[in-house]
Amino acid sequence: MTATDAASDRQLAAPVPPFATRVSAIGGSPIRSILAVTARPEIINFAGGLPAPELFDTEGIAAAFDDVLTHDARRALQYATTEGEPALREALAERTTARGLPTDADDVLVTTGSQQALSLLATALLEPGDTVLVESPCYLAALQAFGFAGARVIGVPCDDDGIDPAALDALVAEHRPKLLYTVPTFQNPTGRTLPAGRRAAVAEVAGRRGVWIVEDDPYGELRFEGERVPWIATYEGARDRTVLLGSFSKVMAPGLRLGWLRAPKELRRACAVAKQAADLHTPTVTQLAAARYLATCDLDAHVAEVAAVYGARRDAMLAGLPGALPEGSTWSRPEGGMFLWARLPDGHDATALLSRAVTHEVAYVPGAPFYAVTPDPATLRLCFVTQTEPEIGEGLRRLARALRPSEA
Repeated sequence: MTATDAASDRQLAAPVPPFATRVSAIGGSPIRSILAVTARPEIINFAGGLPAPELFDTEGIAAAFDDVLTHDARRALQYATTEGEPALREALAERTTARGLPTDADDVLVTTGSQQALSLLATALLEPGDTVLVESPCYLAALQAFGFAGARVIGVPCDDDGIDPAALDALVAEHRPKLLYTVPTFQNPTGRTLPAGRRAAVAEVAGRRGVWIVEDDPYGELRFEGERVPWIATYEGARDRTVLLGSFSKVMAPGLRLGWLRAPKELRRACAVAKQAADLHTPTVTQLAAARYLATCDLDAHVAEVAAVYGARRDAMLAGLPGALPEGSTWSRPEGGMFLWARLPDGHDATALLSRAVTHEVAYVPGAPFYAVTPDPATLRLCFVTQTEPEIGEGLRRLARALRPSEA
């Protein structure tokens, strides 16, 4: 081929087709971007939602994997059913039933992390242009999942106790949404918990208006104080229209990537079909190891130990916040979970202030990305579980130098 021929071929070559519009419209996670910037070990990072790695039961998990690979390797390394390994589904059903929601193994679909459950539900339920209601503010990755499905996402007004049922009722009547997504217990990002009375009211609205409820519960077992509140799925009016999501990420280890959903039969089957197209099934060896762990170890006792440590770390953060945030700031006092939500005085922009915080070797997540529509720029999320109590104290002193420079 001559140089002239090559030049002619280049002139005739057409550009490749563009990416889907949703890729540029939705974008990546701001939290992931912040974690990439703040990965330096000298930075005390309140930005991530990372469980404390020193509290993982590494010995118990390693023993479970070893047992499975020693005695059941052929099965563990083979393909499995899309719905999940029977032993794990049975164990999950027993744990769910013991917490007040009668459940059979056939009610459960194992997912590759509960984040996959959100994607499966979006695939099974949503057409482009459908309306989804979420809490305001809302778990960021849920906004991404619904956005990728082409949904119109609307935030429901919330106060310190969570969703306002009257506002929810009005929005459902006006917009006719397909579903309501909620994290009612130790919510991400605010840490708040929806009281029992409001849960009953939310269930009543869903039953009367005809709405699916997606109840996400990754943090509910991490309670430090107070009494457990029953799942929305247990309330009259919600039982036939609520999908309950669970995860081992916060109570066992996130690297296992094990979650599950409990849903009415037809919706669960639709999610299984969507999962077949996504990944066929969640890794067999991980499912069997988790089932073996549940059979041989006391997960509840382990979670109680983790919650006690997390509670002390929450207290350390609460004790240091008055001196760390500008005067006039407010913040939540969660009874469990991993996050604390703060609001700086009017006129402060948490996003703009983040770069100053990083120069002082401390990081947080600005609150703005957690809003479906109109963000509150003065808000921010702090994770209190990843660092030790002394590290939390030092991190808050650094935060004070960044946010209260006139007092430094």
